[in-house]
Amino acid sequence: MQNTSSNRLKVVVPGDNPPQIQGSPHLQRLDPYADVELYPDGCSTADEKLKRASDADIIINSRGMVTWPAEILHQLPKLRLISTCSIGTDMIDLNAAKQLGITVSNQPGRTAPVVAEHAFGLMLAIAKRAAFFTESMRAGGWPRMDHIYLRGKTLGIIGTGNIGSEMARLGVAIGMNVIAWTYHPSPERAQKLGVEFVRLEELLRTADVISIHAKLTDDSRNLIGKPQFDLMRPNTLLVNVARGPIVDTDALVDALNSGRLGGAAIDVFDQEPTPADHPLLGCEQVVLTPHCADMTPEGVDLLNEGAVDNVIAFLQGQPRNVVA
Repeated sequence: MQNTSSNRLKVVVPGDNPPQIQGSPHLQRLDPYADVELYPDGCSTADEKLKRASDADIIINSRGMVTWPAEILHQLPKLRLISTCSIGTDMIDLNAAKQLGITVSNQPGRTAPVVAEHAFGLMLAIAKRAAFFTESMRAGGWPRMDHIYLRGKTLGIIGTGNIGSEMARLGVAIGMNVIAWTYHPSPERAQKLGVEFVRLEELLRTADVISIHAKLTDDSRNLIGKPQFDLMRPNTLLVNVARGPIVDTDALVDALNSGRLGGAAIDVFDQEPTPADHPLLGCEQVVLTPHCADMTPEGVDLLNEGAVDNVIAFLQGQPRNVVA
């Protein structure tokens, strides 16, 4: 934790565990503008957040597990900016931030190729039963079970922002037929992406693999639940690198355990970190990663650079990537 002086702006990183921005050379770029106070441990309670951020002018929110509900934001009168090391902003009450005049800046598309590559790898892993075969062999088995040849299969993309668009490109590259659903389809966008936009119900009925890349909003929460799983073809594969609450976990577990769903590859969860008794951990045909799709050295550096870029742009009077 770095010392600060009272006559300068203060930037606080309130909780950086697991490590994201600590030790990053990008923080040194803030030296001409402000003092930086970084806490390398977790920050989960309201009291911790208030104590650490009480005199912050700017917060760099490096971990999505550090949340900023309205009741906390209302107790931070000095706060002017929250810059996230992420694309998502669901950890912040954006309505409250806007009402309080707190700017929120994220990083749309910055690590899209990194995240899409992770989603693509998860799709391959679950299609080839990699986790299932590994665990079976560790237990002394020599299992025989069909896995899935993806060329010629239909990949359904839910959400065609930067990451979904890149996932579509990767699917086309291995010979998959790609269809997509978005809230705002257009012929021009379909042509640009090289996909066919369809209704959500049609995507669910026809896709062999469904990959979720939508933003978490009130409209997308529980977008995929029991009625949607019931529409899917037998042995459909599901990939989710967006946000956990977009999928109803209980319905997903039921679809997996009943054998209706062929498998699921999940990087995001309704509870993070996942508790030891999380129901997905007991499912057989799953590949799970701990919300780490952009956690490559390249991805981490891009996010750290972007968070600091957003702070500097704000201090220079040219805020960018503003979501609130």
